[in-house]
Amino acid sequence: MKILVILPRFPYPLEKGDKLRAYHQIKTLAADNEIYLFALSHSKVSDESIAELEKYCRKICIVRLSKLWGAVRMVRNLFTMRSLQLGFWDSRKAKRQCREFESAVQPDVIYAQMVRTMSYAANSKRPKVLDFQDALSMNVGRRMMNSKGLRYFLYHFEFKMLRSAEYEACSLFDRTTIISEIDRDAIPQQRDNVIDIVRNGVDFEYFHPLELEKKYDIVFCGNMQYQPNIDAAQYLVDEIMPLVWQSHPEATVVLAGATPTATVRQLASRRVTVTGSVDDIRPFYAHSKVFIAPMRIGSGLQNKLLEAMSMGVPCITTPLANDSLGASDGQHLLLGSDATQLAAAILRLLDNQAEAKTLSDNASLFVHNNFSWKAAGNELYRVLQQATEKHN
Repeated sequence: MKILVILPRFPYPLEKGDKLRAYHQIKTLAADNEIYLFALSHSKVSDESIAELEKYCRKICIVRLSKLWGAVRMVRNLFTMRSLQLGFWDSRKAKRQCREFESAVQPDVIYAQMVRTMSYAANSKRPKVLDFQDALSMNVGRRMMNSKGLRYFLYHFEFKMLRSAEYEACSLFDRTTIISEIDRDAIPQQRDNVIDIVRNGVDFEYFHPLELEKKYDIVFCGNMQYQPNIDAAQYLVDEIMPLVWQSHPEATVVLAGATPTATVRQLASRRVTVTGSVDDIRPFYAHSKVFIAPMRIGSGLQNKLLEAMSMGVPCITTPLANDSLGASDGQHLLLGSDATQLAAAILRLLDNQAEAKTLSDNASLFVHNNFSWKAAGNELYRVLQQATEKHN
């Protein structure tokens, strides 16, 4: 099958969740299909990144978008009652190039990622599938509830506009997919459009246990420019760790991940390391005794939890983050709903190596049984096939 994949970002390097999902889906589908990639980008894509995707794609078309004009279109959408995100990724020139690329490729099916790209495929007469990835409206809604003033107004506006866009997408596309049941239930889909669950996976060969010296007590990883991760890092250092330090004053934390904002960098201290971008995230998992993802906002599946579990690091998170994961508290990981509970979970694992080992063993088995990229790719292929059958 010839598949045209339309992405809001070039899917390499893998420093963001949407890139990770797109990259592994392309890699899996390429084994038995022809993949043609149309990717938008707000920055220059390196030759090395392009070479990585050329392993799996027959042809690649990258269209550079202007951040300045994206900001202008966001302001325009504020007055025309459309999503700000859709405005940032919108471009008449890029849409024309997408149509030309589609005409040259003549794909059997189009696969677009996130509502940010829905306008690039919506008017095509070919079978088409939209991957919501996660419920962006729910993500923004959670941020809205933690905001005030102008920020609250903007989040509230974007929440309503994204809800409208998600609803519209269900009627414009032959099929739609999403990462978890929790996210699916947050989409206001039409009754005759079933949103299929296509989960993420783990590269088990890459994220495997490493026997390294434990340099840190607690690790939190992620793109440190992403607001839910910024909030989680602040929450960990400012509210959770002071409770841990009361009984373990020398406990250390490492915040590992790309592009830390000034807010995250300011968290660094004698006991808190902020790494910035790293070439390989695995040593930071392996050098740490406990992984924590203290998420209070956001949506979708936390890939960092899957990676830490696959590497045999005992994990702690919040019910919000675990909703999409579906792990069992006390069997696969520990859950905490507030700073006191999360701090107690950290102390529990630091002080009980036997329980930490049992949790990590159970978690490794859990992700191997439930989060395979191959299985996810097979499910996506089934959805793409159904889209062509429904369209025809």
